[in-house]
Amino acid sequence: MDIVLVTTVIASLFLVIGAAEPLAARLRLPYSVILAVIGVLIGTAAIFFLRTDLTDALNPVAEAILGLPIRSNIFLYVFLPTLLFQATLGMNLRRMLDDWVPILVLAVVAVVVATLGVGYALSWASALPLAACLLIGAIVSTTDPSAVVSIFRAISAPRRLARIIEGESLLNDAAAIALFGLFMGFVMLGVPDPSLGDALARFPLLIAGGAFTGWLAARVAVRVMALFSRFELAQISISVALPYLAYIGAEQSIGASGVIAVVAAGLTMNLTGPGRLPPQAWANLRELWDVLAHWAGALIFILAALLIPRLLEEVRAEDFMLVGVVILAAIAARSVILFGLLPLLTALRLSPAVERPYRVAILWGGLRGAVTLALALAVTESFRVPDGIQRVVGILATGFTLFTLIVQGTTLRWMIGRLGLDRLSPIDEALSRQVVAVALQTVREDVARTTENYELNHDTVRSEAKRFGARLDDAVKSAEDSADILDRDRVTLGLIALAGHERDTILARVRERTISSRMADQMLSDADRLIEGARSAGRSGYQRAARRTVAFGPRFRAAVILHNRFGLSFPLARITADRFEHLLSQRLILRDLGGFIDGRIRRIHGRRVAELLHDLLSRRIEAVETALEGLQLQYPGYAEKLERRFIRRTALRLEEREYTAMREDGLVGAEVYTALMQEIGRRRAAAEKRPHLDIALRRTELVRQFPLFADLEEAALKRLARVLTTRHANPGEILLRKDSAAKSVFFIASGAVEVETAGQTWRLGRGEMFGQMAILMKKARRTEVRAIAPSTLLELGEERFRRLLKRSKALQDAVRASAEKRGIAPGDLFPPEEASRKRRDRGMP
Repeated sequence: MDIVLVTTVIASLFLVIGAAEPLAARLRLPYSVILAVIGVLIGTAAIFFLRTDLTDALNPVAEAILGLPIRSNIFLYVFLPTLLFQATLGMNLRRMLDDWVPILVLAVVAVVVATLGVGYALSWASALPLAACLLIGAIVSTTDPSAVVSIFRAISAPRRLARIIEGESLLNDAAAIALFGLFMGFVMLGVPDPSLGDALARFPLLIAGGAFTGWLAARVAVRVMALFSRFELAQISISVALPYLAYIGAEQSIGASGVIAVVAAGLTMNLTGPGRLPPQAWANLRELWDVLAHWAGALIFILAALLIPRLLEEVRAEDFMLVGVVILAAIAARSVILFGLLPLLTALRLSPAVERPYRVAILWGGLRGAVTLALALAVTESFRVPDGIQRVVGILATGFTLFTLIVQGTTLRWMIGRLGLDRLSPIDEALSRQVVAVALQTVREDVARTTENYELNHDTVRSEAKRFGARLDDAVKSAEDSADILDRDRVTLGLIALAGHERDTILARVRERTISSRMADQMLSDADRLIEGARSAGRSGYQRAARRTVAFGPRFRAAVILHNRFGLSFPLARITADRFEHLLSQRLILRDLGGFIDGRIRRIHGRRVAELLHDLLSRRIEAVETALEGLQLQYPGYAEKLERRFIRRTALRLEEREYTAMREDGLVGAEVYTALMQEIGRRRAAAEKRPHLDIALRRTELVRQFPLFADLEEAALKRLARVLTTRHANPGEILLRKDSAAKSVFFIASGAVEVETAGQTWRLGRGEMFGQMAILMKKARRTEVRAIAPSTLLELGEERFRRLLKRSKALQDAVRASAEKRGIAPGDLFPPEEASRKRRDRGMP
């Protein structure tokens, strides 16, 4: 085939891709539907001109189109890894990990239910062997959520819902393709009725092998990319090779799922890449993959659609009935998941509540597309699959895909309108008015500065300012005087705006390179939780999300266990250093938010709302300071190292800005500027390295700060430090329960706890202790103690506490004072002979 003609055809396809997106926006149809329709029209036209007697002039073009090397391996080995890898790179994994249960359950269970539902329905309605029916079920269980997700974003649907759909679809495709490979093997081996138990037993091996291959490949790739920190193009090139090598390695080397390997590689790169690569290199890598995935997604749709006329050439009348069976079975299987399993997960508090209209929209928006056609093509190309099965698989998969694209795709927006999802809720309408008012205030300030700088005509400026001021007053009045907004909703709107500004501030700090990209991902996830918490539950939801930003997570607790029980210090050192940096960065961001409350929110929502937001912000800052204090007590000096690192990075940013300004003003030439920037790059690489944290807990220094142990000798202090164990508590965590056995005494190194006994409540803070009364009185506890701030506690066993009490007068006085506070006589704590000895020591009779 003429290479010039093939190149012309491929270039023309890119022109089609460029025109399809604006055409889809103009026609208000999903982008994938437009691409599929264009592909079908091109394929139909090529067949028509090749076979017609009207003209032979277009035969070379038609032959070039029909002769394109459209094979299933092109889709599976070239386009599919690109789409899957980019999808994983673009995910907010920290937020998706919050919903891993509904995502995983919906994805895996949905694939299995769809495969079995369609497979057994076809087996009942046709003479096909069960293996072939299950193969068709696996093929049609893949979904393309792009249309419904894009519409959900356009109508301001809950972000969490869109994330669940995206994550479920990604794993859905991976699981469906793994099942496809499983049943394809049965069909090629001629096993008509495979044992379902054997099939499902092999399924975990496909998943685990692929996941391990992808994880290992990504870890090696990231390590190599980190070595090439000064060569951005080399890093990007390695990232391009990663998904294809992972896919081929899993498929060809160990017989595992290549799709799972690509997904695992992308997830691993997403988690580890931002912390190992320069921020600009990571951003450019993401942008390149966005472009590659856009091209791959469009080409796979067009090229797959080109095959539709050929796949339908041998269609028969009875095939339409089987297509109807597939459609009904697939919709029924999806309905079981959305209206049966999803509400159950919500009732178990494993998934957010999804309103019925949204579930109907998800059901109707479950389009099929290029992946379904590619898998069907793989079946029609295999010489080991009987011809009759090839024909039926191609027709049923193609017919079902056409139904979802032409019927569901073209009516999806209408369906969403009928469900009322395209109308803003009252609180969203109020939020839009708030946004307009805030934006117009900023515009007025910027326009005023512009007119002053350019010395425009005063009459013209005054006239336009009056006109703009009237619009601004109307917008502010609309935001202030909305009769349908309760005070509670005003607080919610203010919290949403405050969390949104916090997110913007984080992004600004990342651009300034005062916050690392790795830390920014975590902080942006925290900001997203604040926004969603305020949207869903107002002030209480915002506060829950805020407490989570300073809480000790399960990873931290697991690392503490590994360190204390097995002596593995690396995980704890890494997570503790992350926590140090996160808290310092969070303190930096929170201190910048007060001006936004005074300058913007007070103007729109009034003084009372602004004061309430200031109070909530002050509590967050106090919680961060408390958590940071706990770390500083355990690891003195490390916070200072991180602050020095912050100052150096800030100085480098300002220095870089000055050099850039001088270059733009023509004060320095290109050669000098390049040399200066290279020097900046070398110093920045050194400044980006985080200081090493010595995880060995300095308990001796920590114990020495307790007034309770002030009279102990140095040797006794060191012995005490060795036997104390560390415990970390989150706000709200119960430390001691009523009626529990008395085994330990706790000393508060940082934070605060609340003690409740006999209907009375009081608080204890740093340097105080609790748990000693039950031990000394030899009774079951009548007290409940819970943490009210992120707290670090030192725990001492009963026997060692009694020995320590005999040696320390300061500790005895503290115990006696605590007893008197609770109305307990000292005689109830100490045996009579011990009390007599204490009186003799004091010179009493």
